[in-house]
Amino acid sequence: MTRIADLIFSLLFILLFSPFFILLALWIRLDSKGPVIYKQKRVGRYGNDFMLYKFRSMRVGADKDSLLTMSETDSRITKPGAFIRRYKLDELPQLINVLKGDMSLVGPRPEVRKYVDLYTEQQKAVLNIRPGITDIASIIYSNESSILEAQKEPERYYIEQIMPDKIRLNMVYISDPSFGNYCRILWKTVKVLLR
Repeated sequence: MTRIADLIFSLLFILLFSPFFILLALWIRLDSKGPVIYKQKRVGRYGNDFMLYKFRSMRVGADKDSLLTMSETDSRITKPGAFIRRYKLDELPQLINVLKGDMSLVGPRPEVRKYVDLYTEQQKAVLNIRPGITDIASIIYSNESSILEAQKEPERYYIEQIMPDKIRLNMVYISDPSFGNYCRILWKTVKVLLR
């Protein structure tokens, strides 16, 4: 049922908002050199790698400095990047990932291999379902970059505090991946974005 919902909602969203996507793409392209779409290898279902798509919000090569973003004032972020990150619009191209079957609208956010390699055997259970564009952890940690900015060692804090808590929250969804739960998380995400 959730796979059918993924396909229907993704197609509808792409069709309805395609003019807006084109405007965002033009803004990104005109503001700075580089591709409109940023691609990054992430770990998906059953531990298989896939290419995740985002609207590019940083200057080209910025991910070589750090995989974590500390705040909207991060010097690597472009002008349109600050806007699209604030409203999570950089995630919209992942609707293509959903159509391809790499992702679902709802599920644990996919991590890069560097962090997945740190998972315990128990934590690897989050890899048994499709990763998602949104999840409870994303809602609770919607201010993650601000939390990290306040830390002396942001990456260490992410690995030791935030990442394990996100996995714990995702385990709750995995224990009940019902269509009702899927719809509740989607609705909570919409409310957070509108707020």
